[in-house]
Amino acid sequence: MKISVVVPAFNEEHLLAGSLAAIRSAMRAFDEAGWDCELVVCDNNSSDRTAEIARAAGASVVFEPVNQIARARNAGAARASGDWLLFVDADSYPSRELFLEVIAAIRGGRALAGGATVVFEIRNPVIRLWIGLWNALSRRARWAAGSFIFCEAAAFRELGGFDERFYAGEEVDFSRRMKRLARRRGREMVILHRHPLATSNRKARLYTMREFFAFMLKTLLTGGRTLRDRKACYTWYDGRR
Repeated sequence: MKISVVVPAFNEEHLLAGSLAAIRSAMRAFDEAGWDCELVVCDNNSSDRTAEIARAAGASVVFEPVNQIARARNAGAARASGDWLLFVDADSYPSRELFLEVIAAIRGGRALAGGATVVFEIRNPVIRLWIGLWNALSRRARWAAGSFIFCEAAAFRELGGFDERFYAGEEVDFSRRMKRLARRRGREMVILHRHPLATSNRKARLYTMREFFAFMLKTLLTGGRTLRDRKACYTWYDGRR
């Protein structure tokens, strides 16, 4: 068994080293299980030291010139050689215990793909409520947060990876398609929750509640068309770090 950990990264010189250190530490769980593993970082047209930091951490680095998260994940997956793919965002810090849960899910044989609930430190009660609601929805609908997705590589390729028409929300679209494929195969998509993924609260610090709610309202009113508009998804692409 071989696991490929794929990390999409755009101008992540401030957080990438810490994220990769956490990933490397968590990957020991795969070593202990007797599984091979590799770390692939997709430099998504960064203008900072992202690629340099990734290479210093021993990662294989692939370059994707079009700044789009779906393309970055797909480019990283195209370089990967594992039987399973594990996507972790460059501002996230998975634990060894979470990776052990991934191992158990794979060994169980029922899971074709999965994700994890998320947690980050923030005092704002509205944001804390929002994260709680997302985690509840994620577990009920079995929608994976984009910051942590794992799946059988063959299934990923059968689906054609992430839909590159999306600039945001591609993980929900991917989860829906993966669930349908899993049902056809008599398998399932799982959301791990015993050891949530620790992730950065950067967006909550850099953008206002008004910006978030305006985006969500516009997305609802347009039937999701904003998710395919790069300008509308500026909180993912304006480069604020």
